[in-house]
Amino acid sequence: MYQSYFEENKQSWNKRTAVHKDSAFYDLASFKNGKTSLNKIELEELGDVTGKSLLHLQCHFGMDTMSWQRAGAVCVGVDLSDEAINLAKEINAELKLHTEFICANIYDLKDPSKVSPSERFMEAGFDVVFTSYGTIGWLPDLDRWAEIISHFLKPGGIFYIADFHPALWMMDDNFTQVKYSYFNTEVITEEISGTYTDREAPIKSVEHGWNHSFSEIFNALLKYDLQIQLFNEFPYSPYNCFNNLEQGADGMWRIKGMDEKMPMMYSIKATKLND
Repeated sequence: MYQSYFEENKQSWNKRTAVHKDSAFYDLASFKNGKTSLNKIELEELGDVTGKSLLHLQCHFGMDTMSWQRAGAVCVGVDLSDEAINLAKEINAELKLHTEFICANIYDLKDPSKVSPSERFMEAGFDVVFTSYGTIGWLPDLDRWAEIISHFLKPGGIFYIADFHPALWMMDDNFTQVKYSYFNTEVITEEISGTYTDREAPIKSVEHGWNHSFSEIFNALLKYDLQIQLFNEFPYSPYNCFNNLEQGADGMWRIKGMDEKMPMMYSIKATKLND
């Protein structure tokens, strides 16, 4: 049903990867020199990952995955884009890290006919499943998403997400008016020029996304035995990836003229209940 949407999204992210790898936004050179790509929010809320196995869903070209590896975790990153995964593997080899990367739609991770499971995927499960910043909006079905998370987590394991707030996706591109219903359930198809790292980049594509309310997010996680331990909302973004933002003294980006009236991101930490 959604395969044509996934394929167009894959091609869009392949085009973006070619631009993102050379952008100041991702600053790959500093990352290669040892700088973490992770933000204070996820570092503090997820905590020490030393010796833990970590599955990173929708990892793009893997900078965060490899940052968790540098922080002491044993990591596997998964992404739909083959260009992103190929780049992740190149960087991983160059830096002599031991992160594993798999190109797959995350909905297919349990299907051996579509994904050749690595040895790590055959083990009992992961200590941590992690995803962040612009991820679930590319997924039409959060029940299937939560089922995948639960399947790959050990009992007592931690799921953590930091992502952009559902209220943000209601607005137009400049945050001047409400464009979509908070309860929108239909696919949103857009023709895109450029990318968030470079609005003038010479790339064009068609993308398909889905907005998800908090009731949808929480109910999906609870349905698959993921007990919520932490939920926070923030009036800022760690990234300058939207129009009409300004940077504060704390380094965070906020919507101009909003005086922090609009939530911009949230985080959830959940524990898988014991079997």
